[in-house]
Amino acid sequence: MFQSSLKMCVRLSSTSREGLRRISSSIKPVGAHSVRSKPDSLKQEILEYRHVYPEFLPDPKFEFRNSVREKLERNDMIARRQNIDIPEFYVGSIMAVESSDPHTPGKTHRFVGICIQRGGCGLRAHFTLRNVIDHQGVEVQYEMYDPTIHKVDVLKLEKRLDDELLYLRDALPEYSTFDPNMEPEILSEGTSVPVNTIKVKLKPKPWLERWERKNLQGVQDLELDEKFYKKAEEVATPWEKYDLMKEYMRTIPVEEQTEIYGELQTKLQKLNAQGKKMKRKRVFVKPTKLA
Repeated sequence: MFQSSLKMCVRLSSTSREGLRRISSSIKPVGAHSVRSKPDSLKQEILEYRHVYPEFLPDPKFEFRNSVREKLERNDMIARRQNIDIPEFYVGSIMAVESSDPHTPGKTHRFVGICIQRGGCGLRAHFTLRNVIDHQGVEVQYEMYDPTIHKVDVLKLEKRLDDELLYLRDALPEYSTFDPNMEPEILSEGTSVPVNTIKVKLKPKPWLERWERKNLQGVQDLELDEKFYKKAEEVATPWEKYDLMKEYMRTIPVEEQTEIYGELQTKLQKLNAQGKKMKRKRVFVKPTKLA
């Protein structure tokens, strides 16, 4: 009796082992790449904010750093964005800004132009729009978080080949002329921001700056004498891009960027969802008559 029960226990244990082997063979091992993919993708998504919201990064100069002030400013910027929709834009985007004029109470002013510069950090962030009106170049610099701004619209979202378009001041007027009643061009959701590869034709000298000494990608051939290009090579400093210490002093470390945008991620996602919702409402036009 004891021997038969012992044989049965041995049979049961062998069958259970076979079942466990089948289950273990059917389960695929989870690789390290799949485990790390989520944190890596989340980190990449957070770092993408530095292109859309560069003003949230502090000033890289050490003498201007103050962690308490920077955190308070970021809270104020989020509070301001909850009252006004500041859409995604880049240098080269065509925008329309509606703001109140302190000299004419109760009235607003709307200016349409191309963004030629974007800079500053924190509450001191600013951008500059340019347009040619009545054959005269007009530029307006706006403080991004100025309470006098009522509305910011991006009429055409695009990028250019250069980080600044200040050379449009010396370019032909046709490159800076835009209709004040321009209708917005809406990009479908999920599409990447297009890059405008247009080459601008500059007027003959004199210029406001020595553009031949700048590595400009969006400008046609300047048609200058060889002596100007030789002088540009003499004053050029191509070795600076290899100076790691200088690069470190004028940039914010990636770890600090991840920490800053990680704190603001949920708030920025809510603002993005709210902005998309408002954009859908503006796109939908209720028909006046029904068929």
